[in-house]
Amino acid sequence: MFTNLEKFGLVCISVVGFQIFRFLFRTLYNNFLAVALKINAVDVKETGSWAVVTGATDGIGKAYAELLAKKGLNIVLISRTREKLEKVANEIASKYHVETKIIEADFTQTDPIYTHIDKQLTGLEIGVLINNVGMSYPHPEYFLDLKNKDEVYNNIINCNIYSVTNMCKIVLPGMVERRRGVVVNLSSTAAQIPSPLLTVYAATKAYVEKFSQDLNSEYSKFGITIQCILPGYVATNMSKIRSSTWMAPSPLKFVKEAMKTIGVLERTTGYYPHTLLVGVIHTLEAVSPRLSRWLVIRTMENIRARALKRINH
Repeated sequence: MFTNLEKFGLVCISVVGFQIFRFLFRTLYNNFLAVALKINAVDVKETGSWAVVTGATDGIGKAYAELLAKKGLNIVLISRTREKLEKVANEIASKYHVETKIIEADFTQTDPIYTHIDKQLTGLEIGVLINNVGMSYPHPEYFLDLKNKDEVYNNIINCNIYSVTNMCKIVLPGMVERRRGVVVNLSSTAAQIPSPLLTVYAATKAYVEKFSQDLNSEYSKFGITIQCILPGYVATNMSKIRSSTWMAPSPLKFVKEAMKTIGVLERTTGYYPHTLLVGVIHTLEAVSPRLSRWLVIRTMENIRARALKRINH
């Protein structure tokens, strides 16, 4: 007979073993087998002649714009700074021999910009929408202690939630009418793992994940693919990571991998090292939720301390 302690140990081992097996099986299937076999993969070129990309002048958005142009789609670039928009649009048009169109818009604002965007997109056969634009904290911080928190939180909510909702509202009707299209909404791993000191940002990205899941359920019957990408760290201006690594790839490397999953996976990190990271954290949570949260908050506090040190010197 087993003692109570031994029984408890067996239960813990069984739970951890099951979590690891399930995670490894799903990771291998989703990130390698399903992608390699192109199960339900979508040819974006067949969805329409134009792709719309928000936050298109830097990082992940620019990489999506370039790779979609490489596939032959004309590109609408939407971002805040006209000079950057013109530069990227000219680069893409020259390199890939496609049409480009720019729309200047500050996504921290609300209604007026969407009326303007809607007018600018009228008449275009839009097959792909990449909702990439997003904002985070200047650095990790406790909810009540962030400098200019009212402005920062409003901007994050407008940029991360309002933009995704309204861009879908503008673009989806044409896709429904033609019964084809692809929408890719950029969320974050912060939506799936403990994210203290980034609370508002993580909550907005959780909205994007849930919105994408249920919108896909509503509109998949119209031939529309709505995918949610939940990346970890990528070497972009927003992440403040200057050099790419295996765990923090360049935007181009990340998007190359993520685009292989369009139609294959409804929800994915887009990059298997990020999937591994999320899996490790979820396994740790299953064993000890308190320990996983403690480790995350200590990590975030260390990042916060380094950021404040730079600011104060």
